[in-house]
Amino acid sequence: MDAERALPGELMAVDTPGLLRLEERAAGLGLSQRLDPAWLRSHAAPAGRHYLRAVWWHGVTHRPELPRQLRCELVLELRTGEQVLSLLDLLPEDFGQLAEVTSRDEGLPVTRLLGGGGLRSVSEFADGLQG
Repeated sequence: MDAERALPGELMAVDTPGLLRLEERAAGLGLSQRLDPAWLRSHAAPAGRHYLRAVWWHGVTHRPELPRQLRCELVLELRTGEQVLSLLDLLPEDFGQLAEVTSRDEGLPVTRLLGGGGLRSVSEFADGLQG
């Protein structure tokens, strides 16, 4: 696999204002996987720390003006203290500007959550608000 196709393996972290900027950028570009910034403002922990891990390259063939994006799993910390799972498409340069999680004490629990499927999705959380 060449370097262009290699997926970044780092776990990245972002605060809530940074995540809002990423979601707004994704919305402005019309990227497929993103959350509504208004929903995020209402539900994300204001001082939260959120985590992103690239899971595959995503391209949109019917929109050749868009470069390939990284489809990322997003562990989102909510105002309730719960963590939920979402997806977010990012341009590679935006992913590369995030803070890499280098502490084992911080990264290992998040990696276990991502690998173990112990998280509800954002849609499951939202369904619980309506029901």
